[in-house]
Amino acid sequence: MATPKKQLHLTAFMRPVSLHTGAWRYPGAVPNANFSLPHLKSFIQKLEAAKFDAFFMADHLAVLNMPIEALQRSHTVTSFEPFTLLSALSAVTEKIGLAATASTTYDEPYHVARRFASLDHLSSGRAAWNIVTTGNPESAKNFGLDEHVEHSERYKRAREFYEVVTGLWDSFADDAFDSRSQESGIYFDPSKLHVLNHKGESLKVRGPLNIARPVQGWPVIVQAGQSEPGKQLAAETAEVVFCSPRDIQGAKELYEDIKGRAEKYGRNRDSLRILPAALVIVGDTVQDAKEKRLKLDSLVHYDSAIASLSIALGSDASGFDPDGPLPDDIADTNASKTGRAGVIKLARDEGLTVKQLAQRYGGYAGLAFVGTPQSIADEMEEWLSQGAADGFTVTFPFVPQGIDDVTQRLVPELQRRGLFRTEYEGSTLREHLGLSRPNNRFFT
Repeated sequence: MATPKKQLHLTAFMRPVSLHTGAWRYPGAVPNANFSLPHLKSFIQKLEAAKFDAFFMADHLAVLNMPIEALQRSHTVTSFEPFTLLSALSAVTEKIGLAATASTTYDEPYHVARRFASLDHLSSGRAAWNIVTTGNPESAKNFGLDEHVEHSERYKRAREFYEVVTGLWDSFADDAFDSRSQESGIYFDPSKLHVLNHKGESLKVRGPLNIARPVQGWPVIVQAGQSEPGKQLAAETAEVVFCSPRDIQGAKELYEDIKGRAEKYGRNRDSLRILPAALVIVGDTVQDAKEKRLKLDSLVHYDSAIASLSIALGSDASGFDPDGPLPDDIADTNASKTGRAGVIKLARDEGLTVKQLAQRYGGYAGLAFVGTPQSIADEMEEWLSQGAADGFTVTFPFVPQGIDDVTQRLVPELQRRGLFRTEYEGSTLREHLGLSRPNNRFFT
């Protein structure tokens, strides 16, 4: 009997609807899609019809730290808070996963545990928590601090935060409410309630959580960092890893690095899914798709471009010579180490001027599949077969046409090749991803 072909996992990345700064200006695009519930309902229903694993909502805890001249051109300046939006979207969907970002630096474990448990129950087991430590330094000023928390300290707190949140999810045994009786007046079995009473280096949380154990046991754990602390956190905790390698070789190295680290912690390498982010632009021909991207990039104003470069570097780039190379003496900051290193590598590898680099970052500088449904399917199949990815976190160039191109043209080609499901086989996100339901650490 032939071995079944390995299949891709696909999640849709919405930040708020596209990573590309020019997305809202593209001809035919809905300019206010990130702040329109009817449009977002339509998008997620299209993705569910195409059998996507999950709809992932990123989040910001501050307006992006860029000059007002650039900010006035950014569609990220207004978007919904993820939990409110995903709770609404859970009511108009049945199978697709619902992933939200929540910060371990500027939130509290009890709040995060309660919100995700609630979303998991409301959606009948479709929630996922994207653990982030928050890279935008401006966020600190919205939470009573003058300076951003140090990078290493953010990750140390994140690791403890994860232990507390998952411990709170295990407050009740799965069958704690099975003995509920209207006749006796007993609502739950008190022997199946655990008080966490956590006292750690950064956090002190008594518990228990005042909600039954989530449908999935725990909502799926997602992690997105590629710095050394980020990879370590992913290896220890994550079940899905969002990442941004630029090419297949870098992706293979990252894939093996994270899964190898996970094995060292006694985890099965198949217990986590690595899903690189990829901008997908579909055309009738490869040239047609390339022309779409050129048009999209041309809609990025230089004010936005140089501001985006400054954010990626974590340093003000507005004073750099636009026609010169990226300076060597860029000051270190508390911003994302992974993003900064990627900027410098891209500039050096391709010999880009500051202006060229800014235009790339002003649009989208990450991995992109630009071509026909057939050529993109070829590339995705190669990444899957070469051990570079378990699937992709798809970001769309513009909406709604970008979503239609993927769901109506690319997905059918992947399905024809046996690379993607034609129907959901389960009802929870864990089942879509092939992940086991975690045991309760306090009750057998």
